[in-house]
Amino acid sequence: MDASAATSALSALTVWEFGALALAAGVVGFSKTAVSGANTISLAVFAAVLPARASTGVLLPILIAGDVLAVLTYRRHAHWPTLWRLFPAVGAGVALGTVFLMFADDAVMRTPIGAILLLMAAVTTWRRRRPAANGAPADEEGGTAWATARIAAPSYGVLGGFTTMVANAGGPVMSMYLLSAGFKKLSFLGTSAWFFLIVNTSKVPFSVGLGLIDGPSLLLDAALVLFVIPGALIGKACVHRINQRLFEQLVIGATVLGGLQLLLR
Repeated sequence: MDASAATSALSALTVWEFGALALAAGVVGFSKTAVSGANTISLAVFAAVLPARASTGVLLPILIAGDVLAVLTYRRHAHWPTLWRLFPAVGAGVALGTVFLMFADDAVMRTPIGAILLLMAAVTTWRRRRPAANGAPADEEGGTAWATARIAAPSYGVLGGFTTMVANAGGPVMSMYLLSAGFKKLSFLGTSAWFFLIVNTSKVPFSVGLGLIDGPSLLLDAALVLFVIPGALIGKACVHRINQRLFEQLVIGATVLGGLQLLLR
């Protein structure tokens, strides 16, 4: 889909479509302060309502707004050695994703987005059935899980960079990495918050250069970003009381449905 067609699609949103995007923006805020990776639901909604390429450009500023709120909430809990270890590989993944986007049209975009969602749902389900692998705390570098995670950092980083550039779907990848390293809830959220604020901000010039972010997309973002705030506040209030296991099951189910919808559409 060319730029004029994407602009036309953005300006022709119905009330119900805008409502779906607003709810998805709220889920972004909630996921950033409560359950990282839950914004795969938002990814599916944005890609279903908007053209697939346009959806990545509209969603990116919404994600950055959520990242800012998450950093303000959990900034003291980040584990910076992990972040520095990941960034070089993530940069390579972002570069690969940028090249992919230069040649992928709207029809081609839906397939990888849907496939990524299904892959992440499968990986998440597999990891949740192996709780013993998540027992080592992140600050105990002698732990088996932590040592394994350090070795796996380059592959997770490249995959996370690629998926976040192509489909804003790096959240589940990084969630799996942080879980495999044994991060506890607050350190998990703090490290994830800083990671995605830095990575998503660095993606902006690439997205602008590819035409994914433009005037019409930013106008829609200006209307949607207001819905991120209440979502983030709800997430902050619920993080210590939420039933994590049930919510993860719901997220996995929604991710599978979203991925199938994109693949079969």
